[in-house]
Amino acid sequence: MGRRRAWRMDESLESGEGGNRPRGDHEPARGRRLPIGARPGAAILFVVNPSSGGGKAGREWAGVETWLPSSGLPYEVVFTTRPFEATEIAQKAVRESRPVVVAVGGDGTLNEVLNGFFRNGAPIPTSSKLAMVPLGTGGDFRRTLRIPIDPKEAIEVLRSGMVRRLDAGCVTYQNQDGSTAVRHFINIADAGLGGDVVYRVNRGSKRLGAMTYKVGSGLALLTYKNKPMTMVIDGSTHELAKAQQVVVANCQFFGGGMQMAPSASPTDGVFDVIVVKDAGKIETMRGINDFLNGKHLDNGNPKIELMYGKRITVTSPEKVRIDLDGEDVGFLPALFEIQPGAIEFITPR
Repeated sequence: MGRRRAWRMDESLESGEGGNRPRGDHEPARGRRLPIGARPGAAILFVVNPSSGGGKAGREWAGVETWLPSSGLPYEVVFTTRPFEATEIAQKAVRESRPVVVAVGGDGTLNEVLNGFFRNGAPIPTSSKLAMVPLGTGGDFRRTLRIPIDPKEAIEVLRSGMVRRLDAGCVTYQNQDGSTAVRHFINIADAGLGGDVVYRVNRGSKRLGAMTYKVGSGLALLTYKNKPMTMVIDGSTHELAKAQQVVVANCQFFGGGMQMAPSASPTDGVFDVIVVKDAGKIETMRGINDFLNGKHLDNGNPKIELMYGKRITVTSPEKVRIDLDGEDVGFLPALFEIQPGAIEFITPR
């Protein structure tokens, strides 16, 4: 199928309610941190993963809290202490109709908070909005939406930004224990090499930030063997005798800054699906700059194909890891389904 030009944030991101200001700057309790449980409906909730980015989020958030009380925003802060706790915190916040639930950390933290907005595979009816202060390892989701990397600027977006409806992906897959699981993602999902990279990265130190993914990619590439996969996109079957990876993209970047899907838009109601076929190790290393710059689709490489779809099934007779938003969650088989406009997100104007 034909390739689209690179999507720009300012041309197609607005929802039908674009321009609405977030409801985070209420008059009550301005300039002070509300105690836990005090008027929960009025306070922005910051969900901080202090371990994100090898502890970077916790260290930087300590600095944020030196000036946040003077921001005029009524807020509460909750720190996570274990995996998936952010989802539980977000679910409670959504039930309380918090005006804004802010994920503070990396893409994995955002994914956990995102999943608190869903139940049984469907969005929870709520007036709560999702937002992000990026303090993690990869920081890939923020790149598509141009969310500032500076914490003060990112928090200012809560006041000056706008609410937009973004698509989300719903994935049914095989869990680590072999059971069937359902989870959502907002950035990119990947089966194959990317899943192995994330598995390796998440079990090592993340103190190198985005460089962690580059090191992890190199190490995974040395040992990874391309797998046979069968992919069904909106009813059309594609047999892949050997494939390096299948990338299901809602946004543009993954792997610590690689522009894997340069034309992907989180508001078009369709996934960009990038298939890297039986590419070798040396061939992949030679093309790394093209992946970083989003030019890998420009040179007619027959081993890289771009397709579009709303419902994608990927299976393999071998064990193939998948990741969602940089989190290693399980294995194929997997079903990826788009949920258009499923989440209200506060973004820069």
